[in-house]
Amino acid sequence: CSSDLVDMQLTTKGRYAVTAMLDLASNDTGRPITLDIISQRQNISLSYLEQLFAKLRRAELVKSVRGPGGGYLLNIEAKNINLTQIIEAVDENIDLRRCAGTTGCHDGKQCISHRLWCEVSSQIRGFLSSKTLQMVIDDQQQNIGIL
Repeated sequence: CSSDLVDMQLTTKGRYAVTAMLDLASNDTGRPITLDIISQRQNISLSYLEQLFAKLRRAELVKSVRGPGGGYLLNIEAKNINLTQIIEAVDENIDLRRCAGTTGCHDGKQCISHRLWCEVSSQIRGFLSSKTLQMVIDDQQQNIGIL
């Protein structure tokens, strides 16, 4: 499989980044939201959120507003941010292969399950790329009866 289709190990960092971005998007009133508020609502460490949002800001997915009433806003509309963008912004990789793409993962050869995990990784990447923040929010609201 092509290495550009995989390379994603979804760890806590990626899950927390998506969760925090969903919080930011679903509570968007046009006013900045502090990381402290997201931290409390999502039970994610404030210092961890600060690290994640520094990366999300560098990726231009969010923008920060300084001063009193400051915090973070989406820099791009929720309908235009897919989940893969968020995960990659925080330096996560989507790759279920134990070898992380090396060809000699089993005594100089590809392991017996190499192609399987390539396919699964590609499917996950495709799924996450097809979902935007807005789609996830809309789906959640439909599931809890808010419309």
